[in-house]
Amino acid sequence: MTSPASSSRPRWSFLGPVGTFTEMALRQVAPADVELDPCQDVPTALDRVREREADAAVVPIENSIEGGVNATLDNLVSSTPLTIAAEMAVPITFVLAGRAGTRLDDVRAISTHPHAWAQCRGWVHRQLPEAVYVAGTSTSAPAAALAAEGTGDGAGGAGVGFQAVLCNPLAAEHYGLEVIAGGVADNPDAVTRFVKVTRPGRVGEPTGADKTTLMVQLPHDRAGALLGMLEQFSARGVNLSRIESRPVGDSLGRYRFSIDVEGHIREERVQAAFIGLHRTCPQVRFLGSYPRLDARPTTVLAGTGDKDFVVARAWVADVLEGRTL
Repeated sequence: MTSPASSSRPRWSFLGPVGTFTEMALRQVAPADVELDPCQDVPTALDRVREREADAAVVPIENSIEGGVNATLDNLVSSTPLTIAAEMAVPITFVLAGRAGTRLDDVRAISTHPHAWAQCRGWVHRQLPEAVYVAGTSTSAPAAALAAEGTGDGAGGAGVGFQAVLCNPLAAEHYGLEVIAGGVADNPDAVTRFVKVTRPGRVGEPTGADKTTLMVQLPHDRAGALLGMLEQFSARGVNLSRIESRPVGDSLGRYRFSIDVEGHIREERVQAAFIGLHRTCPQVRFLGSYPRLDARPTTVLAGTGDKDFVVARAWVADVLEGRTL
């Protein structure tokens, strides 16, 4: 594989193959001349950036139905540091697709990504209660495999072990599959959030409508540790927009928290919260400050703006020098 350094075109890796919702998210923010590097799973896409084989990666991080994408959340904190530089959202629309001539009655097994299955299993239960689920690495990978396999038993997909896939309409069209049923998602308002990930560098300037992602591991032998962590944010007026627990992995009962906060690390109140966390928690990892996809300005409570912190520090300095009481 040619490294980005040897090419004038930027290369971005993503959860592939071609036709995934992840590619749709990538297209929202990638430059027009981007070279695509579809990968078989999230860790591979992120490792391409770590190994300098890609300039950026786009991966899913959160779904409005299933919550956090664990493969992304865990990988971001378990290997060489990476930084989130942007977020995107894609409305999720699914179809049931198969090889030409496949009927609903022919479908005995269905493949897709686990998050996609979770968003369509109600429809499948009602329409195909005997169908077996076959896990896929993405929503498009099973579509590509099904299109590449021979029909086998005449119903399609004998070689891959399933006769139909749940994917987006673009993937069905791209791989030449026939839509068996449309609108199969249980929740028509489902949305998946994606992030652009790069290697760490100088943190950009705040826009006034930002989000910061971090990971915090709690001490496991201290009563009230979770409350103490949350108070670091509350005392500085920093609002949390997402918090999810993930096991540390070394033993039962030990957790770390993946957190999104409203604000930017260059803002005084966010820095103060991070300092408090660093003092009281065994591990804190900064994962990036970036513009919110909805561009909604951050609400700053009275007494927690940058000017309030500057004035307060100046007052302390005056006290130390005997200029005021």
